[in-house]
Amino acid sequence: MSASALAPELLRSFLAVAEAGSFSAAARRVNLTQSAVSLHIKRLEERLDRRLFARTSRSVRLTPEGGALVPYARRLLRLQEAAEAAIGRIGDGPTVRLGISDEQADAYLPHVLPAFAAGFPQARLEIVCDLSPNLVARFGEGDLDLALAIRHLDDPPAAEVLAIEELVWVAGPGLDLAADAVLPLAFNPEGCAFRARALEALTRRDRAWQIRYESQSPTGLNVAVAAGQALTVKATRAVPPGCFVPGPEAALPGLPPAVVDLHRAPTAITPAHDALADLLAEAVRAGH
Repeated sequence: MSASALAPELLRSFLAVAEAGSFSAAARRVNLTQSAVSLHIKRLEERLDRRLFARTSRSVRLTPEGGALVPYARRLLRLQEAAEAAIGRIGDGPTVRLGISDEQADAYLPHVLPAFAAGFPQARLEIVCDLSPNLVARFGEGDLDLALAIRHLDDPPAAEVLAIEELVWVAGPGLDLAADAVLPLAFNPEGCAFRARALEALTRRDRAWQIRYESQSPTGLNVAVAAGQALTVKATRAVPPGCFVPGPEAALPGLPPAVVDLHRAPTAITPAHDALADLLAEAVRAGH
């Protein structure tokens, strides 16, 4: 899935249709033509590979997958608005380059950005969202000042440890978790620390599995899981709405915890860098 799969303009049209119950009313809400809104929905459905609305000549209603997407679409748009508000007033202040995963950004930045902007209204904040191994690589190449990353099992300590997070299996209603079932999985692409932990644990337990959904975006994965189509792994703080942690009867293997590291470049020494590092550490340790 490309970075534009969940572009803000597509999500705004999606929410407008979901809330208005028709394409014509939605078009008026977002100040677009009805055909433009229809095109946005078509593109979103194609990129998520899911039908989001069931359409008849008289009504438009959300499918289970569409209903699962609604809270995430709202959160993504709120996060974008918070980011724009926080960095909208850019002057001659310092530039801070932060690397963070999409899921961590969704969890922590709504708390961090307003406080950072209040203290450093002239600072420019550049945010790069990617998988942890890619962030660590970019940090090593000097492209980032700060990087919040999940450490892989075999990686040596190389940064400040902010938290040890428990990992859990997460499923949606109706998913078949019987011992003889082939477990359908939803994960980030190869390189994701959670994916590596999960597949290693399943292999040790000799459980049959198949990766059915793969996306760089946690929202793309969460929609599949919440709709009861796949199993995934999350930190306990990040279990999506409508999902649950399977009990012992599912006989799923235990998972090792995740280590959350904060990488900081030796050159990241301005008060703005200090403040952002402190705010991130506080948010992670508070479990936001």
